[in-house]
Amino acid sequence: MQLTILTTGGTIEKTYNERDGSLRNYHTILPEMLTGLRLPDINVSYEQVVFKDSLEMTEDDRQRILAATKRAIPQSDAIIILHGTDTMSETGELLNKELGDLRIPVILTGAMRPYEFRDTDALQNVTESLLAARLVSPGVYVVMHNRVLRFPGVVKDRENLTFAKA
Repeated sequence: MQLTILTTGGTIEKTYNERDGSLRNYHTILPEMLTGLRLPDINVSYEQVVFKDSLEMTEDDRQRILAATKRAIPQSDAIIILHGTDTMSETGELLNKELGDLRIPVILTGAMRPYEFRDTDALQNVTESLLAARLVSPGVYVVMHNRVLRFPGVVKDRENLTFAKA
């Protein structure tokens, strides 16, 4: 399986800076996350497209994510996009609208707590996304917290800190 992972930052990839006490997007932590997983028949390539908190994303950033997704489709069996949860639904709706008749799944995932935190949901969500990439039909999805939700109509459930259908 040829899998492309696009990274955009967000909470899932935030790291702690001991010098100033900040929690920011400095660099992708995707290789660190994948190192501990057994993925014997998946060829993973990745690209850092945008690298910021999703609350700071602009329409230009979303267009860059759309363009990177379009570039990756011809050589991919599935695409996973690591994305901040606050505006993940906006990006998912754009991809769903603009990508038309997909032949592969495009999966957005993220985390409510950074990968570096002990009580993170990051590795669970990435692992679930890797499995979903093999199992779901073509389309645009959010995969998080043991849920697979297909666009359109996926929203962040701020009360329960997960995603749901509107």
